[in-house]
Amino acid sequence: MPSPKPIFVSEQKVYHADRCEPLVRSFSDGDIQLSALARGTYPGEPLKGDDLDGLRAIGYWDAAKIQNWGLDWHRNEGIEITYLEKGSLPFSAEGSAFNLRPGNITITRPWQPHRVGSPNVTPGKLHWLILDVGIRRPNQEWNWPSWITMLPADLERLTLHLRSNEHPVWKADSAMQSCWQNIAKAVERKGAGTSLSRVAAYVNELLVLTLEILEKENVPMDASLSTSERTVSLFLDELATHGEHLSYPWTVTEMAERCGLGATRFTEICQELENVSPSRFLTVARIEYAKTLWGENAQLSVTEVAGQCGFSSSQYFATVFKKETGQSPSAYREGRA
Repeated sequence: MPSPKPIFVSEQKVYHADRCEPLVRSFSDGDIQLSALARGTYPGEPLKGDDLDGLRAIGYWDAAKIQNWGLDWHRNEGIEITYLEKGSLPFSAEGSAFNLRPGNITITRPWQPHRVGSPNVTPGKLHWLILDVGIRRPNQEWNWPSWITMLPADLERLTLHLRSNEHPVWKADSAMQSCWQNIAKAVERKGAGTSLSRVAAYVNELLVLTLEILEKENVPMDASLSTSERTVSLFLDELATHGEHLSYPWTVTEMAERCGLGATRFTEICQELENVSPSRFLTVARIEYAKTLWGENAQLSVTEVAGQCGFSSSQYFATVFKKETGQSPSAYREGRA
């Protein structure tokens, strides 16, 4: 049977919604303090029904000692903002590594892979917010939850700043630091009484403060970060560099849908970016992945590699492989043994 279609959202090579399992285990073992509200796979007290719809997770952890875990490369189902109140913390986003210090905030979008710990989490208190605004790729329209009550002009400016700039680390001012502490107090009440109303109010305040910080820093904005071309480029890069995605029997229509485009427009952009059709790009990526698999384990059979690379049969795989490399799969495999 074909493997399930990857969703391109989290965990090092195959991106699924982050479960933060090492964090949950550490909390269960009593190694850290944790207080959070969450829905879906994120850790914390479950949010009920439509309460604060779009809020995926909000809370903090407090680690008094170095941990034996970290949150490996992952992505989230929304905009994530974190704030380090105490300690220090290794943090990486895409190709850049940082050592967060007290007062640092991070901002990442759903398509930005990031890692917390290198490899382990160090002593510190980290707050976080994950807010789903209906986006998974750069070219989608942002849809903020209805309880986000910033004036439309301010919310539009905030959206523009977040879409057109992807620098991940910033410095919080004293007002933002106070806001995060108020959020923590409201979260600790676990949804009791008016605590969710307080969370909503403080998140709105946090977004206003975020906008003020970005505007104070005079952030350079790049409109190309939110184009269809960039969305296709990110998708093709995922396809070519993370072989786990190649086992799915992609059609051009499905690849286009993944990028929010029609098949014709997707094909045009692929031709512009790679000078090949989507089908040709996929074939070459699969053959390169087959080479990688045998480079890692020459004992894999032709049938096993064909399946992992998304070919419908080993016979068809052999035909394509020989056409692309000039060698049969068996001969190539023997040469790597």
